[in-house]
Amino acid sequence: MSRAELAGLISPEALAARLGGENLVIIDIRTAADGGKDAFETGHIPSAVHSDYAADGWRAKIGNAPGMLPPLDHLAGLAGRLGIRPHDDVVIVPAGTAATDFAAAARVYWTLKFIGHGQQAILDGGFKGWTADPQRPVERGPSAPKSADSYPVVAQQGLRSTTDATLVAARSKQASLVDARGPSYFEGREKSAEATRAGHIPGAIQRDYAGAFEPGSGKLKAQGELEKLFAAVPQGPVVSYCNTGHSAAANWFVLSEVLGRDEVALYDGSMTDWTQDPERPVATGAAA
Repeated sequence: MSRAELAGLISPEALAARLGGENLVIIDIRTAADGGKDAFETGHIPSAVHSDYAADGWRAKIGNAPGMLPPLDHLAGLAGRLGIRPHDDVVIVPAGTAATDFAAAARVYWTLKFIGHGQQAILDGGFKGWTADPQRPVERGPSAPKSADSYPVVAQQGLRSTTDATLVAARSKQASLVDARGPSYFEGREKSAEATRAGHIPGAIQRDYAGAFEPGSGKLKAQGELEKLFAAVPQGPVVSYCNTGHSAAANWFVLSEVLGRDEVALYDGSMTDWTQDPERPVATGAAA
């Protein structure tokens, strides 16, 4: 399967052919690390609107966990302000510079799917990939979204794993837990600031999300390589987690949207939420 055919992604060529379409909404989510709003105004895909991944609240701090799913009324209003209507096709544009900004795009994709939107894709290679061909058009100027009504949310609860559901999965082994962090976090040698303990959920399989990307880029590897990377994850239900539900969104995207696994859920609270209760078990050391 070629790169252009990876599910959940749209190639720059395919997007270029659709520019100007009435039901197309392009959301540029470049963050401060990649210049944010200023970079957007300097150059963006024609008709794109800018949404700041952090400032617009695609994730919410609830308690001491900074990456939780925001209240549904907030997400309904956010989608409406960006001009998203139920039958629109949404293309999410990360910077295309690193795995972490792809993970942000994956989290936005998951959030839209969670609120019941059915047609979204991530631009393969992001804005960097778009500008790799100087013939592709680039606009300048501020973001001007066409405001729509508040989005009619129909929550797809199966896409999300709560702390209680994750605890049941860990104890019963009814679902595979996939930890998207690097070895130092998984083994307990370091932790995020908000987590109260270092380590991983017992029984989890460690699959660093960065391993799904071509080195030095924000582009996913070919499907065959992704299948090999996740081959150790048994068929059946999966819960993807990390520290804050950010990098885990990339693993969720690969497993669910690219590899077509059924019953893949994202634990948005992840370790920062999991460790708030001292009764929840945490393991340290290398993966089995």
